[in-house]
Amino acid sequence: MDQEKIWTALEIERRGLADLLESLPEAEWERPSLCDGARGWRVRDVAAHLALAARVNLAWGLVEFVRARGDFDRMVHDSAVRHARLPIREIVAQVRESAGSRRRAPSTKPLDPLFDALVHGQDITVPLGIERVMPLVPARACATHIWERGFPFYPQRRLRGLRLVATDVDWAVGEGDVVEGPIQALLLLLSGRLAALPNLTGAGTAALAARLP
Repeated sequence: MDQEKIWTALEIERRGLADLLESLPEAEWERPSLCDGARGWRVRDVAAHLALAARVNLAWGLVEFVRARGDFDRMVHDSAVRHARLPIREIVAQVRESAGSRRRAPSTKPLDPLFDALVHGQDITVPLGIERVMPLVPARACATHIWERGFPFYPQRRLRGLRLVATDVDWAVGEGDVVEGPIQALLLLLSGRLAALPNLTGAGTAALAARLP
């Protein structure tokens, strides 16, 4: 994808996420998300993280990194939890306002915010039983990006010995036992989400659970 197509896809995703968040009953904002993890991420925290996406800068990042004592995961989590104290309507408004923004967090590439929007959309909707389909071309571009990027998921190391093959778009990476499924499920797998497993098949799937966080 060229940069203009990336920004267009990101704007569509962010507007869709704002509409989705606006439609959720308040009680569902307190439900656990897919990125629950050791520290716990509610739907509200994921929404706040998305709201922050176009508002951060280098100075903010340095302050938050020091505040988190050099722990990147803690920085991302804690900043989201603090931002989640805002009223729901304000979080939704910020996600909507971010739709047309081309501002990126320091050291990130244009595909990183698109990846965030696609995957965090699933983090919100899957636990709530809401179907949200990823567009194929943006999902494929993000899958290639995350496979090649390394930090913070290191998929080439974590999924060594496996060949990932999409069944709905032309995309395949890796060597070894096959793991196949929709590109949406493979993108979740690359980002360490166990929720991807029911939608994947192939000889390599037996090894997957042990390789995810």
